[in-house]
Amino acid sequence: MPSRTVAPNFRTLDLNLLRVFDEVMAERSLTRAARNLSLTQPAVSNAMRRLRETLGDELLRRSGQGMDPTPRAVLLWPSVRDALRQLQQSLAPESFLPEQADNSFVLAMADATAAELVPPLVEVLEAEAPGVSLRIVPLTTRDPRKLLDDETVDLAVGHFPAVLADLTARAQAGRAVPFMHQRLYESEYVCVMRAGHPLATGPFTLNRFCGARHLLVSFSGRPFGFIDEALAGLGRERRVVLTVNQFFTAGRVVADSNLLTVLPRHFVGVTGIADRLVLRSLPFQVAAVHVDCVWHGRFDPSSAHLWLRRTLARCAQSAMAA
Repeated sequence: MPSRTVAPNFRTLDLNLLRVFDEVMAERSLTRAARNLSLTQPAVSNAMRRLRETLGDELLRRSGQGMDPTPRAVLLWPSVRDALRQLQQSLAPESFLPEQADNSFVLAMADATAAELVPPLVEVLEAEAPGVSLRIVPLTTRDPRKLLDDETVDLAVGHFPAVLADLTARAQAGRAVPFMHQRLYESEYVCVMRAGHPLATGPFTLNRFCGARHLLVSFSGRPFGFIDEALAGLGRERRVVLTVNQFFTAGRVVADSNLLTVLPRHFVGVTGIADRLVLRSLPFQVAAVHVDCVWHGRFDPSSAHLWLRRTLARCAQSAMAA
């Protein structure tokens, strides 16, 4: 018999049931949830039964060795988790002391961004927060909001123009904006080729650029990027014959071929092969590429997360000044 959604009376709702629900959703196990909450398994089962009766939904169903949430539970959980976290922050705000902390943070960024930011980040950790650890994972999307919402990563760092435009539009329309962002630095993209390439000298015109064979760094694998969008606006196109998903790979390939690629100017200096490459300004206008960090608003009050964001901004300033 299908469950029946009812409107609970919030005044009589036992909020402790929501703590139990949050833990069961996180663990997908009554036994592990009971252990984390220092309760008995029967007590957790009873709490979930009471919440099911209150909401008129099964919430979780047994599946093999674990439990699967219902669509209502999946929809409800983010709001419950955010509310509990904000309440905890208000009643017992954390005190983050870098020199004593043992936090572990996960950051998503492309290899070019990591090459700029991770070395100064490591210096800060060694000097100020020796117990803190970082895990850098590849950024494989231009929209990291799902990664942040799922708490797969703590921060995403990269070029996210469509995401920022959407967040701005939502804010201007008075709608809830669950994600926050901060500008780290502005990057100029240049055309990169091997030393001795036929286009390394002489006029670098739009016709010569479009007539060449190109390598594109593409996270998705699609042979179409922001450079191609700019060309399309001019009624032009280029021939992309190879796509890779790393900037370092792109630099290595063009150093030993006649392909052209487009890379951040600052990045070329950390490739280790800058002396084998020639940089030329693009023969058409391209909007500035902004590198931003984006995070979920639920982490905004966290002093540990605030330290991470401020430290990242300091490292970006240091890297750009070098």
